[in-house]
Amino acid sequence: MRPLTFDNRWIGVLPGDKSGAVHSRHTHGVCWAAVTPTPVTRPRLLAWSPEAAALLDLDANDVQSEAFREAFSGNALLPGMAPYATRYGGHQFGQWAGQLGDGRAISLGEAINPQGKRWELQLKGAGQTAYSRRADGRAVLRSSIREFLCSEAMFHLGIPTTRALSLIATSDVVRRDMLYDGNPRNEPGAIVCRMSPSFTRFGHFQIHAAQGELDVLRQLVDFTIARDFSHLAGAPAEKFDAWFAEVCMRTARLMTEWMRVGFVHGVMNTDNMSILGLTIDYGPYGWLENFDPGWTPNTTDAETHRYCFGNQIVVARWNLERLAEALHPIAPAPGILDAGLAAFDAESAGTMQSMLAGKFGWSCWQGEEDAVLVGEIFELMQRSELDMTEFFRGLATVDLMAPEVEILRASAYDPALFENHREGLSVWLHRYALRTRREQTNDSDRRARMNRLNPRFVLRNYLAQQAIDAAEQGDLELLHRLLDAARHPYDDRHPPGLLANRPDWARNKPGASMLSCSS
Repeated sequence: MRPLTFDNRWIGVLPGDKSGAVHSRHTHGVCWAAVTPTPVTRPRLLAWSPEAAALLDLDANDVQSEAFREAFSGNALLPGMAPYATRYGGHQFGQWAGQLGDGRAISLGEAINPQGKRWELQLKGAGQTAYSRRADGRAVLRSSIREFLCSEAMFHLGIPTTRALSLIATSDVVRRDMLYDGNPRNEPGAIVCRMSPSFTRFGHFQIHAAQGELDVLRQLVDFTIARDFSHLAGAPAEKFDAWFAEVCMRTARLMTEWMRVGFVHGVMNTDNMSILGLTIDYGPYGWLENFDPGWTPNTTDAETHRYCFGNQIVVARWNLERLAEALHPIAPAPGILDAGLAAFDAESAGTMQSMLAGKFGWSCWQGEEDAVLVGEIFELMQRSELDMTEFFRGLATVDLMAPEVEILRASAYDPALFENHREGLSVWLHRYALRTRREQTNDSDRRARMNRLNPRFVLRNYLAQQAIDAAEQGDLELLHRLLDAARHPYDDRHPPGLLANRPDWARNKPGASMLSCSS
């Protein structure tokens, strides 16, 4: 395996606990704690992303080597690696949870590729750290497959995300209670190597503010701006202002992208929010199937629906407000943080309107008229249980001169509901055609524009669960087929079995619909 170059600025600049002790503890006044991954019995490479590997200048020979397998399972360290876990806090489901930290994630170091791009390499499931609390620091195969596939699927959808380099089976068992119902079972273990320019979260700043560690908080802010936002110029106060505003705007754009494809994160705690505006931590996520703004994929959220699809923008702003509270004691001037939140509001409104116009095939958003038209179809889609992905691909094929509602039937989950709402859908479709014809856009251009924004393939939960079930029996074919399909999400040419609406058997099946935080 060809060598990687590391500079490891996080542990080189920021204060840390260098003891290497593994037992769970509070680590006051530091940003990280040194740790060594716990070896596994017999690591086996199950899947890898050629696109992610290329970011490190690695090829198939490198990734399939014994040296790679040993290093990215936690059994050995490559030259330059210096593993550590980071300390952070967070609000979980709206409540302050105190110190959290990387409980089952271990960063191996910050690799610098030949183009000078930084990629932090992090193993998820590589054993206990100072922040594991009462847990074992391991990960099961099912959650690892979901994270590996979704990381790469989101990238190819064009959505800001952390990446996944490799998926390695450990040959060890991990005991988990998937549904938290008192019935734990032994499951196969696995480790995902995640990649990101930075894994810094809102919670990294929150923990220092909560503990009154303002000197460390200032140091972390300065470090973050210097390393991850080096394009910002000006005096320190100007940089701080521009930095927080950019964090807010990146977060707004990320929410718009999630909404564009119907993605629901499921656990938008402040410790799961990236300072770079990336999708991070793939747990109980899902895609809208039958359109329902109140849907959440998270069983823990089943009562409150705090993190449901339609609430994600609101929650993102709430999380930014908590970040602003943490930064307030060190803000160089009053009003800077309020200005950043206002930037979020403006960016969110603007990008949402632009995105919706594109999804419906319009060249621009025409104010209240479009808002009413979009609101009406979303309500009709919910009442008639239309699949979001199928609906928009079908809408692109509508003949604007003679719109026929039957073209939307493929998106219906319940034929009777479709018939009940046929008239309303037909009336709406004719109004849509009239609005769209006014733009006098070439119809093929409209369809192409819509199909660039509306995916044909999304990683539906039931597909991921089928891949998990097969992989647990040693069959990796569907895992690799889904990874290949995820590379071309806007392409019509996929095997029919990967494009079908959620089948009835999957509506309430654990893993195929909603998931727990253990998933």
